Amino acid sequence: MQTILRMLGSLTAAFAVSFGLAHQPAIAQTWPAHPVTIILPFTAGTTSDILARGLAQYLSDTLGQSFVIDNRGGAGGNIGAAAVARAPQDGYTLLFATTGQAATNKLMYQNMPFDPEKDFAPIALVGKSPVLITARADAPFSTLKEFIDYARANPDRINGGFPGNGTLGHITGILLQSTAGIKFGAVQYRGAAAIITDLIGKNIDIAMDSMGAYVPTVQGGQVKALAMAGAQRWSKLPNVATASESGLPGFEATVWYALLAPTGTPADIVARLNAATNDYLKSERAKILFDDLGIQPAGGTPQDLKVFMASEVRKWAPIIKAADIRF
Repeated sequence: MQTILRMLGSLTAAFAVSFGLAHQPAIAQTWPAHPVTIILPFTAGTTSDILARGLAQYLSDTLGQSFVIDNRGGAGGNIGAAAVARAPQDGYTLLFATTGQAATNKLMYQNMPFDPEKDFAPIALVGKSPVLITARADAPFSTLKEFIDYARANPDRINGGFPGNGTLGHITGILLQSTAGIKFGAVQYRGAAAIITDLIGKNIDIAMDSMGAYVPTVQGGQVKALAMAGAQRWSKLPNVATASESGLPGFEATVWYALLAPTGTPADIVARLNAATNDYLKSERAKILFDDLGIQPAGGTPQDLKVFMASEVRKWAPIIKAADIRF
């Protein structure tokens, strides 16, 4: 009797494995058979929301099913990201992530409900938005190099504004101090609007934040742009040099956006999404949208994104640890 039971168990296991192998390609071949949800872990109207909706519309147009944005904000994006990490691995729930959920949050949050490097299958890096380093209009420096020289000559006389503890603007400020060998005070704010008000009011000297909200005041001359921490200049601010051009080779700090799926999502589905996303990034409508927002299109393979995510964790881990940023 035991021999028969063992044989039945072996047959059942073999059937399950063979069924799983046969079933996965079948899912991929018929996908998408109904609408796909892209969870965006922030509120509507943010830059990430605008980018996600542009991509979702293109995927809807080219893959034959609706791709619907589901905004689920909270906890630095961890609430929405956790929902995707727990979702079925069938290609019908995706995550439009930013730097935090895909890399840096795991370095700061003590009780993370997921691990981005283990719980998500990379699909494609969508784009990067450089941090903009700005200053009050009457500051005695107009470039990043001049600011660094001034800060070295006047230690602890500079105050810098940042959009909240642990944000990319905050940790960029820490990285700049470490890289350039300078020190300045940190003033935390709840968002760009309050920072800009205090820059214009000359209550702080500099600020570091994702650049979208600052562009009108820079173009209007109300604040100065010292440099952008990206790989290249931006067409809307052509005279603003990069940090690398300003004497800090390789210095880069960008808010980046990536499309992810739950780990275990069929490779064929990941490949279709990757190809469609790369096609979108080459399209004219994507180029116009991204340039208006100051986003540098990215693209590449899922493996490229996996390597990039790991490199961002390695880059920011010592900075965050040294600053003892914890939630």
